Amino acid sequence: MKRIFSGVQPTGNLHLGNYLGAIRNWVRLQQEFECIYCVVDLHAITVPQDPAELTASTREVAASLMASGIDPDQSILFNQSCVPQHAELAWVFNCVARLGWLNRMTQFKEKAGKNRENATVGLYSYPTLMASDILVYKATHVPVGEDQKQHLELTRDIAQAFNAMVGEDFFPLPEPQILGQATRVMSLRDGSAKMSKSDASDFSRITLTDDADAIMSKIKKAKTDPEPLPSEVEGLEDRPEARNLVSIFAALADRDEAGVLADFGGQGFGVFKPALAELAIEKLSPITGEMNRLMADPGYLDQILATGANKAYALARPIMAEVRQRVGFLGSSAG
Repeated sequence: MKRIFSGVQPTGNLHLGNYLGAIRNWVRLQQEFECIYCVVDLHAITVPQDPAELTASTREVAASLMASGIDPDQSILFNQSCVPQHAELAWVFNCVARLGWLNRMTQFKEKAGKNRENATVGLYSYPTLMASDILVYKATHVPVGEDQKQHLELTRDIAQAFNAMVGEDFFPLPEPQILGQATRVMSLRDGSAKMSKSDASDFSRITLTDDADAIMSKIKKAKTDPEPLPSEVEGLEDRPEARNLVSIFAALADRDEAGVLADFGGQGFGVFKPALAELAIEKLSPITGEMNRLMADPGYLDQILATGANKAYALARPIMAEVRQRVGFLGSSAG
């Protein structure tokens, strides 16, 4: 059995990079794997959150995933905090993982910045929670981008350490499921920076809630250079903004960059940007419309997430019960 686990934080305003880099691939994976997709609200509180906004963002992300093609009847879709085995296994893994392993995690260094001593313990140790998210279901594959490979390696290290501790191959060593084209969509304002929800400029990203006018405006105002598009991919070297827009077009059209440049090589951005905007509107507007429909019925979204949580719990509880037995805990989990 091949089982996928992946999660997304409920920080609202999922953008084009999230869609092309992850969500679209998750939709396709439903045809090949048993898929578990999680809105990771426990991870979200590693930094301060407004409770009402966290609730709303959890629903919005669930709506985004469903509108993009995640089928809750085919896959399991839920929010992490509703399955207590995630947190329980994370504590066991806190007692397995080594400080040296966590000290090597580059994302903590980036997020904590110069104020490292003020960072929460949760922010520091969230890679062990990420490992528990995956292993509490004995997932065999995890879709990863470049920025998550290190965390998957840590998950494998933790699984191996636990297996050595109990003297059996209890947890699988999950394999990376490498995502396809356009796994790194860059900012529309800076082709050297990844498209991000945290960027101060709303014009740096296209969100899944943007309407057609907003998409057109953002792409027309996207940073470019004065040169026309090249006819060959090699001509995009040292032109990060041009490469980013061509990459986005190729991903949305399910083509390669060479094919896009064969059509637009020699033409300026005054021609290319409107074509890209129209393509983005064509692909994203149906998602936005369905998101809006789902968001208008929060009770339905809550029901979908609760049903998914029950399915996830049914998988996680017996695995966690076996962990408890192997660790030596007396009695059964209250969760």
